[in-house]
Amino acid sequence: MSDSYAAHPPDLATSYAAVRAASERLAAPLSAEDCAVQSMEDASPTKWHLAHTSWYFETFVLEGAVAGYRHFDPDFRVLFNSYYNGVGAQYARPQRGLLTRPDLERVLAYRRHVDRHVATLLDKGGDLDARVRDVIEIGIHHEQQHQELILTDLKHLLSMNPTHPVYQQRPDGRDAAGVHALHWISHPEGLREIGHDGNGFSFDNERPLHPVFLAGFELASRPVTNGEYEAFMAAGGYDEPGHWLADGWATVQRKGWRAPLYWEAHGDGFRVQTLAGLRDVDPDEPVCHVSYYEADAYARYAGVRLATEAEWEVAAHGLAVDGNFVESGRLHPAPVRGGEDGNGPVQLYGDVWEWTQSPYVPYPGFRAPHGALGEYNGKFMSNQLVLRGGSCATPGSHVRASYRNFFYPDARWQFSGIRLARDA
Repeated sequence: MSDSYAAHPPDLATSYAAVRAASERLAAPLSAEDCAVQSMEDASPTKWHLAHTSWYFETFVLEGAVAGYRHFDPDFRVLFNSYYNGVGAQYARPQRGLLTRPDLERVLAYRRHVDRHVATLLDKGGDLDARVRDVIEIGIHHEQQHQELILTDLKHLLSMNPTHPVYQQRPDGRDAAGVHALHWISHPEGLREIGHDGNGFSFDNERPLHPVFLAGFELASRPVTNGEYEAFMAAGGYDEPGHWLADGWATVQRKGWRAPLYWEAHGDGFRVQTLAGLRDVDPDEPVCHVSYYEADAYARYAGVRLATEAEWEVAAHGLAVDGNFVESGRLHPAPVRGGEDGNGPVQLYGDVWEWTQSPYVPYPGFRAPHGALGEYNGKFMSNQLVLRGGSCATPGSHVRASYRNFFYPDARWQFSGIRLARDA
């Protein structure tokens, strides 16, 4: 595995400590009750995320690298195993919210126990085995994924409460005025390369770098806004089967969708539940918390389509990874900004994950690593769609042009939005 992670952070110990501390800062405003509850099968309690990320380091790092290592609690090997069949049994995912014990304090003690042992390993510096360094580096990025899940799962949980509780206050007021008219950025046909080039960290599903031939295409200069999506709704978008894939139409009928997740009708408009409580829907913000089915239906309504993941990555090539990420503290998409000059796409990174029309499948030549860590990505390459770009809940250092996120087409609790494309 080490050839996949040639460029390590200059100080892995510093990176490890910073990411572990960031997870606990996200949990700090929460009560023990907040951390224990599971609002749906796709979500997990914050306490479980804090424990599982520690389970990763204990299971894949400490067990093999520390002679005579003693587990903090042998029961945790099953309780906090997510889906690694090669490791052993797992506690049923839909029942994670039933784990009132261990309590939050014991989970935090577990984190401290694991951190002490990992810190001792990292004190070896250059003497630490390269494979162990690789697995720790994967674990750091794995924990960043769970930091985003802490926020998305918590938002879903708080949305179940009719009092509209606040996780974090955010100042009122607009921080942008008006949205530029959408325009199209052209890309000529030709042979391109996508995938990770080997410089710096990547997950296995981003590799190998490989050629793709793309017909000429155009990418929208910005994401679709709430105001534009409201126009789709007002035009009967949820009532017109011609806009929808068959599975999407069946899902809309079965689940009674009439608006994006977390929207509720209020007078002549809508309000939206955010991590800062209930707010009026801002027409200039990127529409968020829509499924692939809704994104695709909107594109059909608009007479265009969603981009492929290859088109998205080609359009992102060479652009700085800069945007509204979790570090901004906003934890909500920002109004569309910039782009009037027509020189390039805006908000390609951050704010909302952008659905593509591409199925999540292996790249040509993909090989999953041997052992249990080979289950990390490869076994999920079926029936899911790729999203690109990161969101307002994503750590900024976790994102790159080749990063592939993936969810089932009916998923809406992630910060997922829409960017349009069309044939040239």
